[in-house]
Amino acid sequence: MYNTKYHTKDLSEYSFLVTGGAGFIGSNLVAYLLKYNAKKVRVLDNFATGFRENLKKFETHPAFELLEGDIRDLETCKRAMEGIHYVSHQAALGSVPRSINDPITSNDVNVSGFLNMLVAQNESATVKRLVYAASSSTYGDSKNLPKVEDTIGNPLSPYAVTKLVNELYADVFHKTYKTQTIGLRYFNVFGPNQSPTGAYAAVIPLFMQALKENTSPTINGDGEQTRDFTFVENAVQANVKALFAGDEAVNEVFNVAYGERISLNTLWDNLQAISGRTLPAHFGPDRKGDVRDSLANIEKGRNLLGYDPLFSVKDGLEVTWEQF
Repeated sequence: MYNTKYHTKDLSEYSFLVTGGAGFIGSNLVAYLLKYNAKKVRVLDNFATGFRENLKKFETHPAFELLEGDIRDLETCKRAMEGIHYVSHQAALGSVPRSINDPITSNDVNVSGFLNMLVAQNESATVKRLVYAASSSTYGDSKNLPKVEDTIGNPLSPYAVTKLVNELYADVFHKTYKTQTIGLRYFNVFGPNQSPTGAYAAVIPLFMQALKENTSPTINGDGEQTRDFTFVENAVQANVKALFAGDEAVNEVFNVAYGERISLNTLWDNLQAISGRTLPAHFGPDRKGDVRDSLANIEKGRNLLGYDPLFSVKDGLEVTWEQF
């Protein structure tokens, strides 16, 4: 992976902080930055949802540094930013169901933790910009398709509320303190290092695990709900381009997706074809807080970031299955 270079700057001149770097998207971003000779890549993670295994291959790299800590502690955030030029803030408690089951912890991590990061950025003498993981859940009950950044609805879950508050805080900090932030609204990112285990695993690793174990998966609802799935390398591209984008991209949010949607039933059919296995799916009740359909307009990202997703869903599924 990462045979395509998404930056023009010499990364050996810059130090990067990736919060949540032991997680799915974070660890893939760490791999990219180290591959292209970043001066330093520091990971801040408390391993609540990330995995040490995702960082194992970086441990002997001279530019890699691990700081085990929690973004809910302001002093930890400040320490993590010492000597750092660019911050990629991926740390969060994801999952709509998790936020419904435990809204307080989701708020503590996603809102209070994010606020700590903004305060630490504002007090840092070295940080130039912070790019943060926003979410398509911010679109809430808006029925408009495709989703365009400046039209959102009402949040449908505590998780969606936390990600919307992130955008509001980032905007206020930029206007009040002139901090540079850019938000990336992820749409169902998938790929290597995404865990199939745990109560809140995402649908693609769950489907792949079912195929590996020769068991039928359970699809919530009728399976005709649609999602704009995007391969993780597209998300890494968006992060890298946002870190170095021109000033016109600052204090903006961007959709990160492929720009096409497929149903969960079609996804299951595609994975069966890729794996060469055939299994019937079971169907369960709809999941609370889920949107019915999702599709992103990615023109704003194309225009201001130069975002150009190279991997289709089919390409990404094939790569992910090979490495699963």
